[in-house]
Amino acid sequence: MNSTSGPSLRVRRDQALGAGAPLFYSEPLHIVRGDGVELFDADGRRYIDMYNNVPCVGHGNARVAEAMAAQQATLNVHSRYLHEGIVSFAERLVGLHTDRIESAVISCSGTEAVEVALGMARLATGRRGVIATNATYHGNTEAVIALTLAARRPAEHPEVATIPFPQRYRPITEGLDDGELADAYLEKLAAAIDHLEASGQGVAAIILCSILANEGLPDIPGDFMAKAAEMVRYAGGLVIADEVQAGYCRTGRWWGYEVTGFEPDIAVMGKPMGNGLPLSATVASRALVEGFRKGTRHFNTFAASPLQAAVGHAVIDEITEHGLAANASKIGGKLKAALAERAEGCPWIGDVRGHGLFIGVEMVTPGGDLAPDRARAVEVTDRLKDQGILASNAGAHANVLKLRPPLVLQQSHADEFLAAFDAVLADLDG
Repeated sequence: MNSTSGPSLRVRRDQALGAGAPLFYSEPLHIVRGDGVELFDADGRRYIDMYNNVPCVGHGNARVAEAMAAQQATLNVHSRYLHEGIVSFAERLVGLHTDRIESAVISCSGTEAVEVALGMARLATGRRGVIATNATYHGNTEAVIALTLAARRPAEHPEVATIPFPQRYRPITEGLDDGELADAYLEKLAAAIDHLEASGQGVAAIILCSILANEGLPDIPGDFMAKAAEMVRYAGGLVIADEVQAGYCRTGRWWGYEVTGFEPDIAVMGKPMGNGLPLSATVASRALVEGFRKGTRHFNTFAASPLQAAVGHAVIDEITEHGLAANASKIGGKLKAALAERAEGCPWIGDVRGHGLFIGVEMVTPGGDLAPDRARAVEVTDRLKDQGILASNAGAHANVLKLRPPLVLQQSHADEFLAAFDAVLADLDG
């Protein structure tokens, strides 16, 4: 990490923020500027950003920056006043969803949006129980992080029941066809529903990232998602789609649930909505949203503001006017295919999967037993950084190379990534 005279920036950071605040890479980067899909460090070195989905329409996007500056220079107040911008933004946002979505609660983070969704479901159903996967992550407040911690410490989180995340790569039962495998996972869901009913919690909701991003982007067997939604509704619960990572055309469609084949009762969005400005939303039917508003005193001083609205409109304008959904589908499809070709000759690449410009490359130990290799994934990300490519590792075993670039990625950038990846492959296999 770059430094000037006196203590290094990393030492000062530990003092200012407290040691333990996470940093990427064994030798952290000091990034000072961004432009599109490119980032530049303090020494002027250029990197291609293959990781950051928050600036979905590009780092330093001029339209977003201008909208932000113009609105801040004009007016920015809380939501207790009428304002055309926030109303038109909410109308536009819900209009991008399925017909069952009619109204929005605007927030500032994905975590807050999930909190709202959980509260909305619990108020509407009069029940407390929530079902999540055993490798999920939806945020970091006490209520939301319980969805993650319940798989490890279930006794401490009786309101949460977890299920194995559905996948084809490491199935819970071998030798089943696709439909049978989906049914095997649905049996686990049925058991979770029965557990919550028997405990007295009841089923308020199931919450799923629409493409199971934190689980490692698994290929989901059969029509698991649609049948899971049906089962939860039959039990009296609601279906929450977490679109914080899956949404905003990341998959080549506006919403991940369009790709994995189900319709939510509630959807939550965050990260890319403001291209860096804190902006998130929980959307549902008008009845659900109004029930939540009536049953709570929910208010956020910084949410549903004119500033958020101006930036939110600018981001949607950029996505639609520049065809970024089609761009994600086209370039992502080519990139995934190219990585799959490389996997065929590499013993430590176990699988390549994903949708649009969200691709996971699973690292395993050679030998055929599919043992996750987190160390190899970390090493690959470090070596890619040395080649001028920024990525990270994630997934249930933290062994999946996570590729999730801004949606403005061009084929030339993808080709640069592949050249760097080839160099890493040659070095590690040599």
